[in-house]
Amino acid sequence: MRVLIAGAGIIGVLTAWELRRRGVAVTLIDPTPAQGATRAAAGMLAPVSEVQYGQEALYPLMLASAAQYPRLVAELTQATPEPLGYRQTQTIVVGVDQSDREALANLHQVQLRFGMDIDEISVAAARRLESALAPRLAGAFLIPGDHQVDPRQLASAALDAVCRPGTADGPPAQLIGQRVRRLLIEGAPPRVTGAVTDDGTRWSADVVVLASGVDATRVEGLPPHLRVPLRPVYGDIVRLRTPARLLLPGENTLFTSTLRAQVHGQPVYLVPRDDGGIVIGATSREDDLDAPSTGGTFRLLRDASAVVPAILETELVEVMARARPGTPDDLPVIGTDPELPGVVLSSGYFRHGVLLAPLGARLTADLVTGSPARDAAEASYRAATAPERFSASAQPATNPATNPATKPTTKPPTKPKEPR
Repeated sequence: MRVLIAGAGIIGVLTAWELRRRGVAVTLIDPTPAQGATRAAAGMLAPVSEVQYGQEALYPLMLASAAQYPRLVAELTQATPEPLGYRQTQTIVVGVDQSDREALANLHQVQLRFGMDIDEISVAAARRLESALAPRLAGAFLIPGDHQVDPRQLASAALDAVCRPGTADGPPAQLIGQRVRRLLIEGAPPRVTGAVTDDGTRWSADVVVLASGVDATRVEGLPPHLRVPLRPVYGDIVRLRTPARLLLPGENTLFTSTLRAQVHGQPVYLVPRDDGGIVIGATSREDDLDAPSTGGTFRLLRDASAVVPAILETELVEVMARARPGTPDDLPVIGTDPELPGVVLSSGYFRHGVLLAPLGARLTADLVTGSPARDAAEASYRAATAPERFSASAQPATNPATNPATKPTTKPPTKPKEPR
């Protein structure tokens, strides 16, 4: 079996790895591998702290995918010498003022109702864990199971494993530096038999997987069933470096936990890296600015400094923005067209691409190979992500934060805004 995958971000590369492990020959097609949303992502493996109101269908997917990370890391560690950037460190969530604490406490009740592992702790206890935290915070919560990974390292290592000889049952993958322009459709009844890239080359395949983010539904020849309403949601993200003068002997980071916060009603996160770097994010905007937003960058640094004041003494390394593919319900779209075999769509992962990548890769590979659902839970994941939920008369994609249909019918006393 030969499979073409359009898109070599974290979704495409991990799908290629999953297929190669099953003995499938894979060709990845992408002009700039892992340079889109994957490059900007912070890599929080945070199914608990990512909980939002009105997204109950997303919770099981996040929890299931996070649980697959140890297996994935073990596989890739055996297959490649490259670092993965996987850290099983905890997450601390804080509120800056009393309103923030109340909003987090309300969300805490939702998290507990779904059986998630999260504890309210005192601010003093949080500062004992991370002394860099600001002293006048209003509340804190500890999530021991929300970890992190460096998406840049993970994508690079996974791509090396996919293309390296002898790492899995299937042959080493090919990587083609082009963009898929249209599907090849032949026969009666018709089926997809490959794809054409921007340079005019025709590539034959048994199945084509479209995993190129927002571009996935722009490929010519895509059947109506898979023309789902994707929208680009841009996110600004900032990277800092901690100078040695701010660290104690033996330290390489200002803090080791992932820090998330509500700052006067606005969300912000700070993710430490082993090399002393700090990732701060992220805004969420639906405009036509594909470059970093000045206002968004200012807000991120302002709010992050309210959580960890010392970040104002760090070095500014990078500011970037990337488009993430969003759907009206914020769930990914993983599915096929019953009337046009040979094509699988895997997109719409929005903010959760890195977190959902292991599960998304497995579900996509199952559709490619025709594998049945392993159990009732997996059948429910397929149903939740199926393109059938978007009818031909579906409304244009909207922001769930402003769509009344996605808000809880009973509003809690104080509700956090949508995480950026």
